[in-house]
Amino acid sequence: MRRLTVFFMILCLSLWAGVSAARDSDKEKAAIMAAGEWLSLVDSGNYEQSWKEASEYFRNAISEEQWAQALKAVRPPLGQLVSRKVTSASYMTALPGAPDGEYVVIQYQSSFGNKKSAVETVTPMLDQDGVWRVSGYFIR
Repeated sequence: MRRLTVFFMILCLSLWAGVSAARDSDKEKAAIMAAGEWLSLVDSGNYEQSWKEASEYFRNAISEEQWAQALKAVRPPLGQLVSRKVTSASYMTALPGAPDGEYVVIQYQSSFGNKKSAVETVTPMLDQDGVWRVSGYFIR
């Protein structure tokens, strides 16, 4: 009887972990789609619109003008996007320096006309209205 109880507990925990992982995977997929749409704005030089489409947290952290100026200094020297591939996506509920919430940290291996290898990190968050929006962008 004791073995049956232990087996049942292990089975329940395994099922719960599987359901939880599937939910996280769905969130990662939705965040990756949102990040891709947002990156297309940045890639096309539509920096002002990328600011408008970013999360409330992002828009409160940097003005539209500051954002546009920062991107104008960084992106054009890279040249046109050649390729971009997701290398990792991690669902998280806490990030350093950011309020608790739902985030997906996505890393891309990217190539540009003037920079053959770059790592882009895009962090969408689930905004208060239930929509995934970018809350952070870094390129190195």
